[in-house]
Amino acid sequence: MPIISVVGRSGVGKTTALERIIRELKRRGYRVGTVKHDTHGFEVDRPGKDSWRHAQAGSDAVVISGPRQMALIRRLEREMPLDEVVRLMGDVDLVLTEGYKQGDKPKIEVTRQECGTELLCRAEELIGLMADYAVNMPVPQFALDDAAGVVDLLENLYLNRTKEEKR
Repeated sequence: MPIISVVGRSGVGKTTALERIIRELKRRGYRVGTVKHDTHGFEVDRPGKDSWRHAQAGSDAVVISGPRQMALIRRLEREMPLDEVVRLMGDVDLVLTEGYKQGDKPKIEVTRQECGTELLCRAEELIGLMADYAVNMPVPQFALDDAAGVVDLLENLYLNRTKEEKR
């Protein structure tokens, strides 16, 4: 399954771009998984809730399960490699990550002129750019709101093969 990382400097609009791309992929009938990389650490459970209390008591893995969703909170000795995280996702056609700019997956960089024009990635790391200005780089470029164009690119590079395999 293809894994594409959406990267960019803080405040450039990565999350907004991802939301648009996800909506367009769903509109076209794809199953999409996403991974948000947080290098600072995070808490998903609220103090006082039963699952939080389980973790505070020392549980190494807590699952919160309901009729329409499930979440696993697991203590880790080290950060899990992205490929291991993706294996936990189940049956999806494509995984989009927000972050993992140092990773080895193909990337789409989001950039805004007002946030600086120095890119994080080299051309050989990128399959595309979403920008509000012209960038002198030999990769496909899209406006910040051109999710349809980005999804066309993803279909051409990765997803048409997935459709053909399902037939």
